[in-house]
Amino acid sequence: MLQSLKKPDPLIVLIILAVTLAVIAPARGDFAAVFGQLTNVAIALLFFLYGARLSTQEALNGLKHWRLHLTILAFTFVIYPLIGIALRPLTAFISHDMYLGILFLTLVPSTVQSSVAFTSIAKGNVAGAIVSASTSNLVGVFITPALVMLLMGTGGGVHIDTSVFGEIGLLLLAPFVLGQLTRRWVGKFAQSKATKIVDRGSIAMVVYSAFSKGMVDGIWSSLSVWELAFLVAFAAIFVAFMLWLTKKVSEKLGFKRADTVAIEFCGSKKSLATGLPMASVIFASGGTSLGLLILPLMIYHQVQLMMCSWLAARYAQHATT
Repeated sequence: MLQSLKKPDPLIVLIILAVTLAVIAPARGDFAAVFGQLTNVAIALLFFLYGARLSTQEALNGLKHWRLHLTILAFTFVIYPLIGIALRPLTAFISHDMYLGILFLTLVPSTVQSSVAFTSIAKGNVAGAIVSASTSNLVGVFITPALVMLLMGTGGGVHIDTSVFGEIGLLLLAPFVLGQLTRRWVGKFAQSKATKIVDRGSIAMVVYSAFSKGMVDGIWSSLSVWELAFLVAFAAIFVAFMLWLTKKVSEKLGFKRADTVAIEFCGSKKSLATGLPMASVIFASGGTSLGLLILPLMIYHQVQLMMCSWLAARYAQHATT
């Protein structure tokens, strides 16, 4: 048990390596352009595998629990954005670009793999979590860009146009649908470790590309140690608050324990795997550094994994006693 706790998360290791490589040898010129195209290929492959992993029958059965899914979607795309707007006064303590990064993290979909995994560990409604998390990502293809345009596209140097819907649909939604259509032949492969490898690899590629651009543009000199420390503390408080809020609201709405667990883990999470590709498309021509915009999401993602891992194990113990 102690050995497993001490073993570092491969995703965290890959992100650290990607950032380190970007500092030492950032992608420039033609190599940066080619690497960006390869990153898009990796992202499309990831969502193809996501589509191939999801059982169509399981999805149809899970859709029957509409109250569960609506509650999770409301937390993801209504409550979170409202909190993001309410956090605007933070610009008195951090830079405006850093606040935009915090706002962006409130607009992205929920995670898929970790939400389902933690729900399973905690003895929650796994089928409901699978459908809700997947639906969150599919709906997010349209809702996240729309929210970004509404809340972030009116100023602050962020410039977004409607073409992002088509680009994100082509990059994320089309491969997912193709995965569903070809599930009969590639489903077993998608259920293997291949999806996890592509998942981690695509995230590392996006991080390296974004941080490389930040190094080339010289934007990291504007980031202070205080802001990094603030983001870590903020993420811990934010995750704890959302875990508490999702649980309390679910109980007030009369959900059973299994459903409450699913809502708590799906409704409080934000996806790095989906958020980063979206950011790379949405902010491709914006005036704000992509590196600064994705940094809050990166930190929040790692903090939520650690806190939810502890909470899921705690719920599992209570469920078996």
